Amino acid sequence: MELSTIRDAFDHVAKKQKLCSSKTEEIIDQISQEIKKTVADLDSLSYSISPDNYKSILTGLSVRLSEIGVLNHLDVSQKELNAGMSNCLKLLEKYFIPDISKAYRIVDYDMHTVNQIVACHFYQQGLFDLGDCFINEAREPEANTLRSPFLELYQMLEAIRSRNLEPALKWAATNRDRLLQSGSTVEMKLHQLQYMEILQKKDKGDALKYARNFLAPFASLHMAEIQKLMSCLLWAGRLDCSPYVELLSPTHWKELPGELTRQFCSLLGHSTGSPLSVVIEAGAQGLPTLLKLVHVMAARTREWQEMKQMPVPVELGREFQFHSIFVCPVLREQGSEENPPMLMPCGHMLGKESILKLSKNGSRLFKCSYCPLETSVDLCMPLHF
Repeated sequence: MELSTIRDAFDHVAKKQKLCSSKTEEIIDQISQEIKKTVADLDSLSYSISPDNYKSILTGLSVRLSEIGVLNHLDVSQKELNAGMSNCLKLLEKYFIPDISKAYRIVDYDMHTVNQIVACHFYQQGLFDLGDCFINEAREPEANTLRSPFLELYQMLEAIRSRNLEPALKWAATNRDRLLQSGSTVEMKLHQLQYMEILQKKDKGDALKYARNFLAPFASLHMAEIQKLMSCLLWAGRLDCSPYVELLSPTHWKELPGELTRQFCSLLGHSTGSPLSVVIEAGAQGLPTLLKLVHVMAARTREWQEMKQMPVPVELGREFQFHSIFVCPVLREQGSEENPPMLMPCGHMLGKESILKLSKNGSRLFKCSYCPLETSVDLCMPLHF
């Protein structure tokens, strides 16, 4: 709705600007014609004619220019254009330059944690010099422990760009057990790429030796993939016209840095995306709703500051949903610390407030809303997602 309003306002200004320009050109043409006509009249006079004739011609020019009303026409069209421009600026300020400080709530932040998040963001983006500078200025020397793991990651990624898999293979071998526990196949993919690199150099002997040493341990989990790789030996030197040409696709190399980063961050206990980036992106999406809420609650500032739960839903994309959400099917309210989901003996769930209302604050048995089973509050257990 806001974008449509702004687009209409700008279209209106564009039309006014074209009209103003067209009107100005028309007036300039009229003035030019009158001046040319006057010059021609003056040239046609002989020098013997009295100066009064010259004065009469020039006076006529002045009268005709006054009749055209140059200043009046330009003033009207320019005022309309200025009014449209002013309206556009007001709309931009209203929708795109709000005072976001109004949506701020007084929160006691742990600055040590905030500093670590910021430093981690810099290191996770590969901005090591900036991260070091921030740590020194924030006086967070213990945050230096965040640097070395991400430095190792970026050294691996830099090597991959040069088609050097050795650092990544070394890291994968060191963390093999943890990668297997998480179901990761990144080590197998690394060995597959290394094997294909060797085979493309038309050295079947080295490729077979590499397979025996490094692919054989994965036979129990990746037999089908290994069989394809072994079949590639028969097509050495002409893999580009073999049934296994897909194994040469550059896509494997393009996707490898992203997958390696995900697995690396997972083992560190970090999310792949920077927490700081996630907070900023989520805040940008939720900010319009918060600003509208603050405007509505302008007379209740204290209530806004003390509010523990938003009175309206703040819609964010699915990429910002990190846990399950429970909404009580009876009261249609989202679960909270004060109103957690409760599991009944029959396996169905209701909000705590619903259970208390149905049981008259625990004074009697109540019937499940989904099945005939009767139960009591004492037999209901809180659930934690």
